[in-house]
Amino acid sequence: MQRDPIIMTASMGPGDQAWANGLRRAHFPPERNVLDAHITLFHHLPGHCEHEIVARTRALAAEFAVPKADLTEVMHMGRGVAYRVHSPELMAVREMIAEGLHGLLTQQDQGRPRLHITVQNKVEPAVARALQAELAAAFIPRPLAITGLALHFYKGGPWEPIGRWPFRGRARAC
Repeated sequence: MQRDPIIMTASMGPGDQAWANGLRRAHFPPERNVLDAHITLFHHLPGHCEHEIVARTRALAAEFAVPKADLTEVMHMGRGVAYRVHSPELMAVREMIAEGLHGLLTQQDQGRPRLHITVQNKVEPAVARALQAELAAAFIPRPLAITGLALHFYKGGPWEPIGRWPFRGRARAC
């Protein structure tokens, strides 16, 4: 039985994934850029509950339609920069997962996340402020394609994929 923590992310459409990965390649410290761009929904789900987590993820992705989502701003994160993701429907699906895993969530995952795509992290604050100003000057809010849910084992660096499940249902989450 796998004991490594599980991370849940929202999958992006191919065009948005390529765009975000390109920004990470351009601005993330290369020695730290070991992951594709991602939208984290849960940071640390218990690995020993893998089967339950996979079953819940699969069921919700099958039930719900692709959630509407938008990029709404360029965020300064102290030592990094990210694009804020606004998606009430994705947050509603996340809340359903959280409710089903009540008692298993870490303190961090019990809170309401600020969904985002990190394009720079662990740099000097002045470097992050400069990139945030540069990206914000050209930023225009726009739709973001969210296509599904993905699970990964956290291995300390690169993540080990568990699976991806596309949203394919008809129901709206909110």
